[in-house]
Amino acid sequence: MAAFTWLPLHPEWAQSLSIAARQPDEASRWQHFVACSQARIDFMETAKLDRAVRKAFPDGPPAAAGKPIRLALLGSSTLKHLVPAIRVGALRHGLWTEIFEGDYGQYRQELVDADSPLTQFKPDILLLALDAHHVAAGAGGSINAALENFTVCWEGAKKNFGATVIQQTLLPVFPRILGNNEQRETDSPAAIIEALNARLRTAADEHGVHLLAADSYTAQHGLHEWYDPVLWHRSKQEVHPRVSHFYGELVGRLLGAIRGRSSKCLVLDLDNTLWGGVIGDDGLEGILLGQGSAMGEAFVAFQQYARQLLNRGIILAVCSKNDEANALAPFEKHPDMVLRRKDIACFVANWQDKASNLRHIAKTLNIGLDSLVFADDNPFERNLVRQEVPEVQVPELPEDPSFYIETIANAGYFEGLTVTPEDRERGGQYRANAEREELRASATDMDGYLKGLGMELDVRPFDSIGLARIVQLINKTNQFNLTTRRYTETEVRGMMTDPSVAAYQFRLTDRFGDNGMIAVVIGIVGRIGDKSVLVIDTWLMSCRVLGRQVEEACLNIMVDAARRLGASSLVGEYVPSAKNGMVCELYKRLGFTLEATDDDGATRWSLDLTGYEKQPVIMNVKLQD
Repeated sequence: MAAFTWLPLHPEWAQSLSIAARQPDEASRWQHFVACSQARIDFMETAKLDRAVRKAFPDGPPAAAGKPIRLALLGSSTLKHLVPAIRVGALRHGLWTEIFEGDYGQYRQELVDADSPLTQFKPDILLLALDAHHVAAGAGGSINAALENFTVCWEGAKKNFGATVIQQTLLPVFPRILGNNEQRETDSPAAIIEALNARLRTAADEHGVHLLAADSYTAQHGLHEWYDPVLWHRSKQEVHPRVSHFYGELVGRLLGAIRGRSSKCLVLDLDNTLWGGVIGDDGLEGILLGQGSAMGEAFVAFQQYARQLLNRGIILAVCSKNDEANALAPFEKHPDMVLRRKDIACFVANWQDKASNLRHIAKTLNIGLDSLVFADDNPFERNLVRQEVPEVQVPELPEDPSFYIETIANAGYFEGLTVTPEDRERGGQYRANAEREELRASATDMDGYLKGLGMELDVRPFDSIGLARIVQLINKTNQFNLTTRRYTETEVRGMMTDPSVAAYQFRLTDRFGDNGMIAVVIGIVGRIGDKSVLVIDTWLMSCRVLGRQVEEACLNIMVDAARRLGASSLVGEYVPSAKNGMVCELYKRLGFTLEATDDDGATRWSLDLTGYEKQPVIMNVKLQD
């Protein structure tokens, strides 16, 4: 069944919903509603939650929700029942979504009509959810014709709206005519849909489109859970209302990933989570791990899954109530351990409470608490963490470790859109960062520490090689991000050829290793009165490199760019968000002058370049043309 088994049961959920609606201020109401979405609710409770949220905020989103997402939902079947579920799916990631529901079957017209309601809505994300009956009939037996229809829609959405496109794959609703070898009956609707789904995956990659893999989840849950021919013939509902909450969750995950809300770090308990038994009592020889028992093999499989997450860019950490020497022993000595100490970016084993240790892990890794997923077999520890640090995601692990993988995978905490080379190196980068912190602690002065790092900053204009990572950083960086503006791949490509834009990517290496791409800065030529200025539209940076003079080096590059473009000053903007308070005074620290402050706290700063001397930095800066 399409149930949220990774979320805890909440027997007093209805009461909590009522309490949320009665909170005295907007921020508290919003946080309570987000908490209500974190329970194991069904499709009816999902609709009830959506109604309560809309009633509580009749004038639109609270400030705590951040910038709303404008999502267009276009399709060829009845989709109205999915709208509340999509809003709640986004709510689970702390996002407010405004949804435009296209008229039944009018998606092609709405995409091309300059006066359509869709054009007036101005979506920033578009979800194309076509039903299998419509696609199969329209294809006329030609998969190429069907695929062309998809790509025309994708390109229209990007060209006309600059929107990020999500494409739902097709539900396998048709019966098989030939049977097991249906692919040999190429004209059958079932064969067409199956082949088209395969082609969609390739085409989506080529066109920079993200997929909502509905066909994969129907295979997991069973088609009859998702599709009822009676409802199709009566009301043209292809997705059954009873799985609408799960459909909305899938969309919410994608919206969260687009907005940089996916989790970054899997924090692992040890005893009865990575192995069976208690290492302090059972010893190295007594824990269950590896061949010889079903439980031991299940723990090995879970470690293999964690390693796979590491390889795609998820940070691994350990949080265990244990003596550190005992906790480290399996990582260093047990022959069946898949994970080794070098795989763990932050290893915390002591007798303090786990909530405090999770705060320490987040601080050490320089990531937010809401970036952590904490896997622990102990219900007491799970409930304590949920209560003390509600920002942390805590899956409801089942008693049998054989289902640990399924639980965490189904939860979608680590929903991703692309995998870049930097992603694959992230675990090593965070481990190296811990070594840098050790050097910092031992250094007698900051200049000595920075000299000891031997840093090299590689600076390049935006290019196609770094494009995927640039777009990823723009859309996921929240803390060190002066304006939190989000851009699609199409928009970033346009910047690469615009002579009025100075857009740079920054990569940092030192004696501990390659930090990868750590900063993106975009400057746009503008005018203030009769003077030409370079406005810093976007400035974002990885928090891992704070305090290493990278900010000063980035400023030096933009000063040179401004002078080259004939600008007499740099203009910096700070637009406050829920997470970027750490950079509110960056421009002040760098010598800019405050020019204006808006009612919402946004500030505008200027730096006169007349006679300005660049700031000294302790690193070798290489600018590539």
